[in-house]
Amino acid sequence: IRGAKKVVFLGTPDVAARSLEILLDRSAEGAAAGLYEIVGVVTNPPARKGRGKKIVASPVGTLAEERGLKCLTPASAKDAEFLDELEAMGVDLCITAAYGQYLPKRFLATPKFGTLNVHPSLLPRWRGASPVQRSLEAGDETTGVSVLFTVTKMDAGPILAQADRTLGGDERAPELLMELFEEGTNLLVDNLAGVFDGSAEPWEQDEAAVTAADKISSDDARCDPASEAAATIHHRARGFAGWPGTWVMLSIEGGEPQKFKFSHTRLGEGAGAADSREVTLEGKAARITCADGSVLDIEKIQPPTKKMMDAKAWWNGVRGRKVEWVPAPAPEPAQAQP
Repeated sequence: IRGAKKVVFLGTPDVAARSLEILLDRSAEGAAAGLYEIVGVVTNPPARKGRGKKIVASPVGTLAEERGLKCLTPASAKDAEFLDELEAMGVDLCITAAYGQYLPKRFLATPKFGTLNVHPSLLPRWRGASPVQRSLEAGDETTGVSVLFTVTKMDAGPILAQADRTLGGDERAPELLMELFEEGTNLLVDNLAGVFDGSAEPWEQDEAAVTAADKISSDDARCDPASEAAATIHHRARGFAGWPGTWVMLSIEGGEPQKFKFSHTRLGEGAGAADSREVTLEGKAARITCADGSVLDIEKIQPPTKKMMDAKAWWNGVRGRKVEWVPAPAPEPAQAQP
C-alpha cells in the first residue's frame, strides 16, 4: 500500500493471534485503512504439543500462514541473523502482544517510530508476566489495558493510551485476557495516527505505584480452607482458571485425602458453621465452609484421574458418603509456568 507505514507484529498465543487479526482487518477498512500495512510477523518457533508430541506452529504462526504473511521464528530475539533481516525490511513500527521474549536494544533501535506493546493491566499496576491472573487473584474491582512504548525495562515505557474495565467479581482469566487484548489492539489502532504524525502525547509511568505480576507457578493452584477465606479461594480460582487451575484436599468417608481440582466458583450467601469441615450440596454446587465460617460454592469439580464434571454429577457419584475438606499440605517445590 503506497504511503502506508510498514509494521511488523510480534506475538505467540491465541490472544496474540486475535490481536493480529484485528490489525489486519482494520488496516484494510474503516478509518485506519491505508494508514499501515503488516509486512511481517515474528513468533516463537513451532513446538511439540499434545500427546502425540507433534511439532505445531504457534497460533500467530498459523494465522500468518493463512494470510500469506512473511513469518520469522527466531529462537531468540537477540539472534543476529534475525535482527539483520528486520533491519533490512525498513520497518516503521513494531507491535507486540504476548510475544514472550525479551527484546534487546538493537531490536528496539530498529523501527523508526519505536515498538508498541498491548499489556492487559492499568500500568504501572501489574507489570510482569501474569497481569490478568494476578489482578483477579487480588480481587481488583477495576482493571484495564495499556498501550505503551517498549523500553529495555519490562513494561516500564511511556503509556500511549489506556482503557478501564470494571470487574463484577466473577470474570475468569481466559475470557478476560482475550477481551482485554481485543480492546487494547483497537485502542492501539485508534491512536496510531498520532504516533505517525507526532501529535501523540505519551506519559511516563509513576515508578512509586508499581506492583509486580509475578510469574505463576504450579503451587499457586493450592487452596486451603483451613487458613484461607472463601473470597481468597474464589479469586484464585478466577485468576488461575486456565493454568495451573486450583485444587483442594478432600476425604471421602474418612479415606485417604486426595487432590480434587475445581473451577467455576462463587461466594455462598451467609456464613456456615466454622467448626465443620463437611462438604454439602447446595442446589447444583458443592459447598465448602472455610475455617473462618465463610462459604464457597463450587460448580465444577475434577476427582483424581477423572475429567472435570458438574458438581452435582460428582455428588451423585459419592452416593451419600460423608465428604470433608482437609488442610492442604505444605507447598511443594514450584514448577515454572509453561
